[in-house]
Amino acid sequence: MESEQAVLALAALAQSTRLQAFRMLVQHEPGGLAAGELASLLEVPQNTLSAHLSVLARAGLVTSQRHSRSIVYRADLSQFREVALFLLQDCCGGRPEVCAPVIESLTPCCAPKRKEKSRA
Repeated sequence: MESEQAVLALAALAQSTRLQAFRMLVQHEPGGLAAGELASLLEVPQNTLSAHLSVLARAGLVTSQRHSRSIVYRADLSQFREVALFLLQDCCGGRPEVCAPVIESLTPCCAPKRKEKSRA
C-alpha cells in the first residue's frame, strides 16, 4: 500500500459519522446494509450519510451494490486489512516481540478458524 492511499483511508475514518458507519458495516458483514437502514441506525439524514459513504468509497473502505431500489453497502475488509498492515509493517524494526502484543490482541476477533483434527 502506498502512503497516499493509507492517508486517504485514515482521513476518511477521522470523522465521527464515517467512523461509526464503517464500524456498523463491519458488524454487518458479510451481508452489508442498505443505505436507508444504515442512516436509520446511525440517526443521520440519508443525504448526509450518502456524502459520508462517498468519502469512504473513494478511500476504498466500502463497496456498494444496487439491489432493486436500494443500494447495499459493505465494508471492504481486505482494504482495511491493508491499512492496518501498512501501519504495523515497520513497527518492530526487526524485533517481532515489540509488535507481538498488538497482533495477539487482534486474535480474539480476527483469528482464522482452525479445523479440528478428527481422532480415529
